[in-house]
Amino acid sequence: MLKLVTQYILVERLALNAQELQDFVSEILDEMTGLGPLEPLLKDPSIADILINGHECVYVERGGILEPTGVRFKDEQHLLRIINKIVAAVGRRVDESHPMCDARLMDGSRVNVAVRPVAVDGPLMSIRKFSKKPLHLAKLVEVNALRPQMAELLAAAVKARVTTIISGGTGSGKTTMLNALSAFISEKERLLTIEDAAELQLQQPHVGRMETRPPNIEGKGEIRQRDLVKNALRMRPDRVILGECRGEEAFDMLQAMNTGHEGSMATIHANTPRDAISRLEQMIGMAGLPMTIASIRGQIASAIRLIVQLSRQSDGKRKVTSIAEITGLEGDIVQMQEIYKYVRTGTAPDGTVQGHFQATGVRPRFLGELLAMGIKIPGSYFDPSQPL
Repeated sequence: MLKLVTQYILVERLALNAQELQDFVSEILDEMTGLGPLEPLLKDPSIADILINGHECVYVERGGILEPTGVRFKDEQHLLRIINKIVAAVGRRVDESHPMCDARLMDGSRVNVAVRPVAVDGPLMSIRKFSKKPLHLAKLVEVNALRPQMAELLAAAVKARVTTIISGGTGSGKTTMLNALSAFISEKERLLTIEDAAELQLQQPHVGRMETRPPNIEGKGEIRQRDLVKNALRMRPDRVILGECRGEEAFDMLQAMNTGHEGSMATIHANTPRDAISRLEQMIGMAGLPMTIASIRGQIASAIRLIVQLSRQSDGKRKVTSIAEITGLEGDIVQMQEIYKYVRTGTAPDGTVQGHFQATGVRPRFLGELLAMGIKIPGSYFDPSQPL
């Protein structure tokens, strides 16, 4: 490649020094074999998100803070060419008739695209990069997203097949937490993952991955998450893992959790554990089945045991702000007890959020199940007077 470009430069008599020649070759290679101007950003491990607002405006997120970059596309057609390259690689398309699309890069990074006519000033694309090395729970403890005692309890709960929902806002680290917790699932179990765009990096040998499919150009052939959940139950899974629960598939997921697939996991968008339950109720309502609110709550209370709440703080750091256990139904109300919580105490002059993790003094009811499996959690872990 270098030889061909050098010949071209000699023929065209371009005045380039050695460094400029190297950059020119890199740009041509990126354009031909990669994603053009995006390649340097994708290779930079410090960047978590790439946000493109038209061909002349590209932002990145580093350490939770957004900053502009000097990256530019030649024109709108150049950006559209890159977008089509990404979506075509996973068998999807984006054009005027289908102006929005979810896709993924080959490494599992999540991509969302909106083009004209819904994007007024030119194509919009956001890329949520996934680290080449999945974050382990120990690493999350190291960055103070949670404390060792909390991590030990969550790891034990996953081993003991305690059904868990991971709740949080956009970009709060739900998928990262799901990947980290999956490391504690026994290697003898068969896992099936269901996602809109396959991005989970489960650390297990026996994983079957499925993703949804949008309708074709005639508006037919759509395969939704609900269809995949139903199909997954016929594939002899030990656990079903739902990348994100956002609609009527919630009903089928709860059915699975209630019928011998304990230890299944899902993520859900919600700001508190109580909100997560409300959202689940609404999603089950979307399935259009004639169920009373009491029977819906009964399903939730019997299916789900643990809710892990994540939050992205104003300084960009992610924290586990609550670990709550669902203890059953009392009347029409789902009973819940908080085991650990994050208490925010203030903000430092540089904008860093200050706070500490705290046990509430409540001992989880599933400790007996853990003991039966030979997992002992010390009682001091739940003492509010002991620092975490």
